[in-house]
Amino acid sequence: MNGDELALLLAPSDEPRIWLLQVFMVVLVTVTVNFILMRLIDLAEKLVGRTDTLWDDAVLEAARVPLKLVTWVIGLSIAVNIMQAAAPAALFEALPEVRRLSFIFILALFLTRLIRNAEALLADPAKVDKPMDTTTAKAVGKLLRLSVIITAVLVMLQNLGYSISGVLAFGGIGGIAIGFAAKDLLANFFGGMMIYMDKPFRVGDWVRSPDREIEGTVEDIGWRLTRIRTFDQRPLYIPNSTFSTIAVENPSRMRHRRIFETLGVRYQDGPKLQAICDDVEAMLRSHDEIASNETLMVNFNTYGNSSLEFFVYAFTKTTSWVRFHEVKQDVLFRIMKIVEGHGASFAFPTRTLHIQPDSPAEGRSTPTLPTQQEQQA
Repeated sequence: MNGDELALLLAPSDEPRIWLLQVFMVVLVTVTVNFILMRLIDLAEKLVGRTDTLWDDAVLEAARVPLKLVTWVIGLSIAVNIMQAAAPAALFEALPEVRRLSFIFILALFLTRLIRNAEALLADPAKVDKPMDTTTAKAVGKLLRLSVIITAVLVMLQNLGYSISGVLAFGGIGGIAIGFAAKDLLANFFGGMMIYMDKPFRVGDWVRSPDREIEGTVEDIGWRLTRIRTFDQRPLYIPNSTFSTIAVENPSRMRHRRIFETLGVRYQDGPKLQAICDDVEAMLRSHDEIASNETLMVNFNTYGNSSLEFFVYAFTKTTSWVRFHEVKQDVLFRIMKIVEGHGASFAFPTRTLHIQPDSPAEGRSTPTLPTQQEQQA
């Protein structure tokens, strides 16, 4: 094919055979360019993966889908121009506005994807030396994405011929009515803001409320709902406004876990109780998993119904639930050996029954059977 034939093929024409071939070529070139761009991005990701900079990875990942869309918008615009030259229609006159709106949407998509990638990057301790708090990163990311979306919508409205000042004025006038109609939604929104600012808990924390039947691990803090995974693996969805009216405990932030047990020995082991308490306290102070700098007490407490009771009060260094029970088990086994080593035993509920025998002196006589003569009479 020489230059004249190529120019004739690319020139606008109203012949169906020619413009259909032109549209096909445009689509083919668009697919080819799109394929080449994706391969170039893959190559660029391999090259930048060898560097210490992580932001280039976030930019490339965010640009993958927008580049595809830009390629298709340009290709389809050229194809539509060819069809418009061959068969003019009123529908094709909206092409410039649609193209501008598409580019605005693609730019907003790129920015939101970049913000999401940056959010994940800043909160990942494996990628940054000083990771940002997950809850704070999500809050900032949501605010930035919301700002991008609102700005993109306003720019689109401006391109469609609407006055942004009029839209903002309408929003101000209608804000009162919307506020009354959506007061619960606003209460949940500000409840989410309170959680983000006060940080009573974060994603991954174990929380519970003494006011409600709420206990589990925080999985997500949204603008309206907070999702908590209970210990039986059920998702629990709580409106954010609820947290402004209830007390919330955060056991994940405790420094130690407490061992508080009451034990009892037999009354006949009373002379050995002081030595038992002293040995148990010495064992706890020398235990590697017990925080000896915290409150630690082993004292005779009370006279029980069937035992002499003493209590053990100490704190473990670990806060892990599983490790805590392992340490507590070891402590209880050691206490058992100490008690047995002193020749004492743990008491269990007993009852002594005293029976008073009958006495003839108290006016009671033993009944006798009648004789044979008395029976015959």
